[in-house]
Amino acid sequence: MENKGLNKVDLIFEKIEPKEVLIKAFKMSSAEIIQNILDSGLKGRGGAGFPTGLKWKYTAAEKSSEKYIVCNADEGEPGTFKDREILERVSDKVHGGMAIAGKAIGAKMGIVYLRGEYRYMLLKLMIELDSFHKMIKEIGYDFNIEYRMGSGAYICGEESALFESIEGKRGEPRNKPPYPTVSGVFDKPTSINNVETLVTAMMIIQHGAKNFTQYGTKDSRGSKVFSVSGDTPTPGIFELELGMSVQQFVNVFGDGDTKAVQVGGASGFCVPRKKFAETIIGFEGVPTGGSMMLFNSSRSMYNVLHNYLDFFTEESCGQCTPCRVGCQQLLKGVEKVKKGEAKPTYLNELMKLADSMKIAAKCGLGQSVGNAFKSIVGNFREEIIY
Repeated sequence: MENKGLNKVDLIFEKIEPKEVLIKAFKMSSAEIIQNILDSGLKGRGGAGFPTGLKWKYTAAEKSSEKYIVCNADEGEPGTFKDREILERVSDKVHGGMAIAGKAIGAKMGIVYLRGEYRYMLLKLMIELDSFHKMIKEIGYDFNIEYRMGSGAYICGEESALFESIEGKRGEPRNKPPYPTVSGVFDKPTSINNVETLVTAMMIIQHGAKNFTQYGTKDSRGSKVFSVSGDTPTPGIFELELGMSVQQFVNVFGDGDTKAVQVGGASGFCVPRKKFAETIIGFEGVPTGGSMMLFNSSRSMYNVLHNYLDFFTEESCGQCTPCRVGCQQLLKGVEKVKKGEAKPTYLNELMKLADSMKIAAKCGLGQSVGNAFKSIVGNFREEIIY
């Protein structure tokens, strides 16, 4: 396993001339654009890590006169605020990435689904979008983008629930298959990508796939924008090369007393101090949508876990029993153990419940609850019991 050091990169926020990159991209065929993205090894920056080039390839292969490229800007994962920064600083690159994706899959329409709490940004984004549309027309390419607002529901970060919301329905996950590449928003072939993924794709077209693969590792190509928060002297947004260890990350961002790092937000994994050196931040280790929360010895990991479970219980859409009931039982269960109303061995039963949820829950919300639960209980059991 290749282990890269902590290397700060300036790719996402690099100042470029979007018009030049788009002219370059529009001269390429759909197949050429997709091959560039495939060669780069780019994986989705929202956290799931599906190969972006394959997603575009599958959507492009669908025979439909109407297709969509959707930008998921519903940044609801606790501890994640990097997409907000990207939209505030380089929205032209987000729009440009959508246009390139549109050319790749054969879509003439793009939709940005913006988190409800980011409504304050909308006026500025619409002004910038108007300039973008004028630039696209000058180039002579037919592609339009519109913004749709979320309403604060965490579940709408899940792609199919997001489609339902765009269509004016209750935000609930759909059954799969069919997958979005076949039947997405408005039942049309759709490629849905994270804000950062689209910007990165634009930069790959700008600099070439070979340049991009110089960063990161074999399984985790390129750089990643991280939202750093918690017990750290340097909170904020940082673009770093993938493949570093958690220990290397803590050496730079820790306060000298870091006992745990929550990688990937509430739905991610809690890495304890004893595993810092061996744990790689990347798809071969612990993948992350960007959230990096540091906790020092003053923090109660029981309180951290309780906050996460309370959040998931509140945000569950209630559609499927494993998630609706499972979240409630995990929360009630740890409360009982903490109060001494249940034996410490009851945690073992709760761990089995978390495993069942991962298999039986309908969408990523219920499936990922066990990540934080098992990693915190598994590594900080003594803080739950006493």
